[in-house]
Amino acid sequence: MRKLIVLLTGILCFQTLSAMIPVIDYRIIPLPNDITLQPNQSFMLDQHVRIIYQPGNPKMKANAVFLAHYLKDQTGLEFSSAKGKSKGKVLQLSLGLKVDNPESYRLSINSDSIVIQGVTEAGVFLGIQTLRKSISAAAQGTVSLPGVIINDAPRFAYRGMHLDVARHFFTVDEVKRYIDILVLHNINTFHWHLTDDQGWRIEIKKYPKLTKIGSTRPETVIGHNTGKYDGVPVSGFYTQKQVRDVVEYAAKRYINVIPEIDLPGHMLGALAAYPELGCTGGPYALWCQWGVSNDVLCAGNDKTLTFIRDVLTEITQLFPSKYIHVGSDECPKANWIKCPKCQARIQSLGLKSDSKYSAEMHLQSYIMSYAEQVLQEKGRRMIGWDEILEGSPSPNSIVMSWRGMIGGIQAAQLKHQVIMTPNSHLYFDHYQSKPIESEPLAIGGYSPLSMVYGLEPVPTVLSEDERKYIIGVQANVWTEYISTFKQVEYMLLPRLAALCEVQWTQPALKDSSDFLNRLPIMVNLYNRYGYNYGKNIQ
Repeated sequence: MRKLIVLLTGILCFQTLSAMIPVIDYRIIPLPNDITLQPNQSFMLDQHVRIIYQPGNPKMKANAVFLAHYLKDQTGLEFSSAKGKSKGKVLQLSLGLKVDNPESYRLSINSDSIVIQGVTEAGVFLGIQTLRKSISAAAQGTVSLPGVIINDAPRFAYRGMHLDVARHFFTVDEVKRYIDILVLHNINTFHWHLTDDQGWRIEIKKYPKLTKIGSTRPETVIGHNTGKYDGVPVSGFYTQKQVRDVVEYAAKRYINVIPEIDLPGHMLGALAAYPELGCTGGPYALWCQWGVSNDVLCAGNDKTLTFIRDVLTEITQLFPSKYIHVGSDECPKANWIKCPKCQARIQSLGLKSDSKYSAEMHLQSYIMSYAEQVLQEKGRRMIGWDEILEGSPSPNSIVMSWRGMIGGIQAAQLKHQVIMTPNSHLYFDHYQSKPIESEPLAIGGYSPLSMVYGLEPVPTVLSEDERKYIIGVQANVWTEYISTFKQVEYMLLPRLAALCEVQWTQPALKDSSDFLNRLPIMVNLYNRYGYNYGKNIQ
């Protein structure tokens, strides 16, 4: 794909582009995989239309309620819903589509009806999003919809978006708003990064000091580790009741919430509360700066194993997700090399350095295997960052490839399932336009919209058999330099629009120029919902 550099300056330009969009445009974002217009057919969507759903299915009833809400947002009209059949013009939601992909849907519009049919309730909900976006530029009131048949399904089963709440905390309402943004972009997985060196954000009842001590840092470094601090405390955590509320909110919108408890590194939030879990015994304090701390969980301490089991047990009670993320990244081994307990563990396990990995790297594999064993006992699968491949990885672990694509390639060749999230393209804490001096302070890097859209997550070096192990794509928002939710939105949008098309649309249908022509459809919705977004696109 040719290099695309388009500069859209200011909101006025976006509004001008939005005004040029036809009232109804089925070529939305992400682009559906098959759109067939039906000549001489049109449907008048007005207040006389009733939304009909299958009886005896509470999820379909909820879908009807969501659809009525979205249509009111778009048109200002009130739409009633009912189960079963209805006379007159109807907007029918139904199951029974006979295709293999469980998230497939068919949207059919003729002069008499609109029918959204899915394999599952989730597929119907995705079809609702397509209808919602197709009329995004319609004026308030009655809308005329041209006849169409849309057959659509996502390319990847795992379509993820991450949010780090450890470095800066965001309220439950803000997290729900984040989920709503994901819904608009056909995302089905919310990766919730809950713990790190700068804060522990989830209540664990067996270890109350995790939130009593670990959820508040006294201040934050100014800029890029300048040695100067702002003196402003950062605090906050989610009670287990609040976690369940968020999980339920997401599930109603067919989004799975995957928690991340990062271990054995990035653990100062825990060590500050329970110093006996570290190699030195402390004292420890939450980090007020950014980077990677040498203070990690002591791999030779039996209390560490108990802690991992207890925490993961409570996590599985809060999150029904079959996937649980356990980090495994950026764990320095300096303390383990000096720690008598860690060295004794290495000896007792018979771990030895080899041509590729040190004994301490194999010790980390032991810790990760223990965590995976705990999760497997609970019927769950473990996800880890690509460092999980170092040492002796379990064949059942899912690898999230963040250090470029290399880890994902290696994992697929070893027959691990892979989620591609290369920092080169999909770290949305990077700058998104130049000159960067005009942008809010970020961690660094440069990942503009064109780079996100240009990502092909299935490397050609993989064989046909190996490619099937690439199960999904995800982007990440790390919040070292993102202290407000408005800034989260700014870093997320509109790059999320590019991501969702990478996740959804078949590669042969992708075209960067066409994507930019369709982008005002999403911008119109960003404006409607008051989302903050980047307006200089490169």
